[in-house]
Formats: sequence, C-alpha cells, structure tokens
Amino acid sequence: MPFATTNPYTGEVVKTFPTATDAEITAAIAKADATFRSWRETSFAERARVMQAAADILRRDVDRYAPILTLEMGKLLAEAKAEVELSAAIFEYYAKHAEALLKPETLTVADPAEGEAVLVCDPLGVLLAIEPWNFPYYQIARILAPQLSAGNTMLLKHAANVPQSAQAFETLMAEAGLPDGAFLNLFASHDQIDLILNDPRVHGVALTGSEAAGAAVAATAGKALKKSTMELGGADAFVVLKDADLAKTVKWAVFGRHWNGGQVCVSSKRMIVVDEVYDAFLDSYAKGVAELRMGDPFDADTTLAPLSSQKAADDLKDMIRKAVEHGATATEVGPEAPNQGAFVRPTILTDIGEDNPARHWEFFGPVSMLFRAKDEEDAVRIANDSPFGLGGSVFTQDTKRGAELARKISTGMVFVNHPTMVKADLPFGGVRRSGYGRELLGLGIKEFVNHKLIDVVDIDAAF
Repeated sequence: MPFATTNPYTGEVVKTFPTATDAEITAAIAKADATFRSWRETSFAERARVMQAAADILRRDVDRYAPILTLEMGKLLAEAKAEVELSAAIFEYYAKHAEALLKPETLTVADPAEGEAVLVCDPLGVLLAIEPWNFPYYQIARILAPQLSAGNTMLLKHAANVPQSAQAFETLMAEAGLPDGAFLNLFASHDQIDLILNDPRVHGVALTGSEAAGAAVAATAGKALKKSTMELGGADAFVVLKDADLAKTVKWAVFGRHWNGGQVCVSSKRMIVVDEVYDAFLDSYAKGVAELRMGDPFDADTTLAPLSSQKAADDLKDMIRKAVEHGATATEVGPEAPNQGAFVRPTILTDIGEDNPARHWEFFGPVSMLFRAKDEEDAVRIANDSPFGLGGSVFTQDTKRGAELARKISTGMVFVNHPTMVKADLPFGGVRRSGYGRELLGLGIKEFVNHKLIDVVDIDAAF
C-alpha cells in the first residue's frame, strides 16, 4: 500500500512516500533494541523531562502541527488544534505521574516465611504501535507517552494516508530530546507486520483499527507469543430516557455523532430513545443535524468535515444502500453535499428491524441509527444487542438512575449526560469485538511491563 498525502477536500495527491524495505525494517528494530538498553536505565526524571518537552512543543507550535491533520485526513482545523492539545495533555500527564504509577508495591504476605515480597514493573523492550488515520496524533500519544515513560522503545506503523503526521511526531520526539532510536516511524506494509512481530527483539504490539486488522495482528502476535492490546470498532449507544433534558440531549447527540466527521470509534452511532420522547427527539435531532455545514475544513464556518477519502465516502454510501435493502428507512437531512470533497450527506436511519444486519454494523461517518425503545429495560436490551462494547451514554435528569443503568450496559466506558469522552486522565478501552486491553492512566502504562516479583527470603532451610 503506497503511503501518500491526499487532500480529502480537493482530491489532490500532495506527496508520496516509498514503502520501507525489509532491510530498513530490520535495521530499525536493531536500532530500537540497542536504544532500549540505555533508555530502560534512564531515570524517571529524565523521561519526564522529555515527555514535558513534547507537550510544550506541541502547545507552542500548534499552528504548525494542526494543519497537517486537516490536510491529510480532512479534520476541521479547530478539531485539529484540539487534538494537538489533547496529545500534549497526555504527554504532560505521564510526565507528572509515571513514576508514581510504576512505584514498587510491597506485598502483604500471609506467612513471614514468605519473606519481604515486592512487585516491580520492568519495561519489556521494543514495542510496535499500529495506528489509524482518524486521530493521527492522539492515537500515537496514547501509546507512546506511557510506554516511553515505562522505559520501552517504540516502532510506529501508521495508516498509509497520514504519512506526514507520522513524520511530524518522529520529529517532535527528537526535538523533545528523546534518544535516537527510542521512537521510529516506519512506512511498513501490512505484509511486513509479520516480519516485525516475529523478530525476537520485538515484545508486543498495540493496535487501534478495524476488526479485520485486529484479528489478523492478534493472530500473528499470538503465534509469536507476543503481548497485544486491541482497540477496535465501536457502535456506541446513546440512551435517552423520558426525563432527559431534551434540548441539552439533542445538542450532545448532534455533536456526539458528527465530531471528526463522524469518524470516531466512540461517536454516538446508535440513538436509543424511549417511546415517550422518541418523536420529539427525532424531530429536534433532525433539525440540529440539518444545521451542520459541509465545506473546506480549513474554513472556520465549516462544521462537518469531509470523510478521510473518496473511497471511505463511497463505502459508507454503499452501507446505507444495503441497510435500506434490508428494510431500513434512510432520510438525508441538511444541504446537499458539495460537488467537491469526500462528503456524505448526513443520513438518519430508522425502522431498523431486529432482522436487519445493519443494526450490528459500524457506520464510520455522518450516519445515525435511531431505535425506539419500549421502556428503560428495552433500551438497555437494545444497547447490549451489539457485537461491539466500547463506549456509551445515558441521558436523564436522575443521575443516580442514570448511573444504575450505566452499570447494565456492557461496554468499557459509559457516561451519564455526556457522549463518550476522551481525556488524558480517563482510561480507554472496550470489550467483545471492540477489543481488549486499556490505554491511558495506570492501566495503560502497565499493559507492556513485566510485573516482576522480588522476594527476599532469609530463613533457615527446613529439611
């Protein structure tokens, strides 16, 4: 697959990059492994200095970093700047907290004869990150900051349509003072992932992407006995109870479904509304979506970004057609899509029957599925009727009741009165076909460490 920057708004191929050779891949692994030998011995204070420097550079040079995102995958410029800040916040979080999160733990033992037992966290070595195009910086920061802070070194295989974003992050880390070889961007093909994971110097892989990609990489990692984490697809439920503040709920629904052009694994893809307020919600929601404006993502007046590529737009339209063939009703809302750009006109799908396979699909773009629930119990049933289990939300003025329902929704994250949120100090991850493992916080930094027991036993041997 060629690595190329193609502007999703103009269709122009801006720049192309050659795929790495096998020899270049092998040399990069050797370099990352050699750097690991010294980086693992680097103090937490020095690692923190590098992480904080990366955060400071991102904030200082936001006007240099953000436009690259808009150019390569069509993200609204304001959203691109927000992603730069989120990435900076992640680096800063680990600069402040990594040492405490990895602090040795003294174990309470049942018998003094067991000795003085301590659990320590040692880095594993070279890790591979396979990342998608929808958040080109955030996805890197989410794995890079904790794993570098833990003492690991990283190889990056980014999506083929965001090569300049990948290069920008490699440059960022060098400018922040990271040792040469501790983080290397590779323009590796899908076929070369096997080469990387089967190298004994590589000790794990973190992937964010599709189910198909996750299954393939997890299988390869499993055969090679390498640790893996997978953040895959999502079809977040957006549950609306009868006592919800409708005006506020609709605003969050429009935002939750359409930010980043609707190309978010945790966007609110399934609106599940109890019968008493379904019609009122649908009417208000359709009006809110109709106010979105498609256009140049560099234009401040644009509120709905193009999709990442024309192929993505064509594939999404094909999914809508298939959903309709199986009985769904598709209603396009708002202005017609511009003649220029990889746009899909916002579409609301209703009448999605129990036998319609589309109810279990992930629509990656401005397509909303609306479900009428008989009551709260039925809303939870519909929410859990999904192969995915990433995020979700419940909207109600009774927050205690909302939290109780959240406990019944089978996902990795549930928010009350807010769409699934992404922050530096909140854990991220899902269950079922949404993957396994967690990123961020202490959960993330401990995914790729050796939880090693050191036990000092000083008793006479009994024979």
